Amino acid sequence: MPKQPKEGSRVLTRQRAKVETPGLWKVILHNDDYTTQEFVVWLLRTVFGKTEPEATVIMLAVHRAGMGVAGLYTKDVAETRAERARQLAERESFPLLLTVEADHA
Repeated sequence: MPKQPKEGSRVLTRQRAKVETPGLWKVILHNDDYTTQEFVVWLLRTVFGKTEPEATVIMLAVHRAGMGVAGLYTKDVAETRAERARQLAERESFPLLLTVEADHA
């Protein structure tokens, strides 16, 4: 049986801090007239871990709509992957633009 508190004593309770899951951020690829479709597919497979069919669908969305989402990640991961993709594009002399923005969905 639990002990009953003595009269006049206080019972201390501890509140648990709420842990919020980090929000997700989108890495967005923007279309340009110079970066090849083959390179975009390769980049999506290499940096973003997409399969060939997934990468092709995203590349076609970028080509047709002007932009497409490469992936959803925590902020640090999204920024790191976008920067790695920028470096690889620059190494190949492609002006590929990638942006990172909060996912409000």
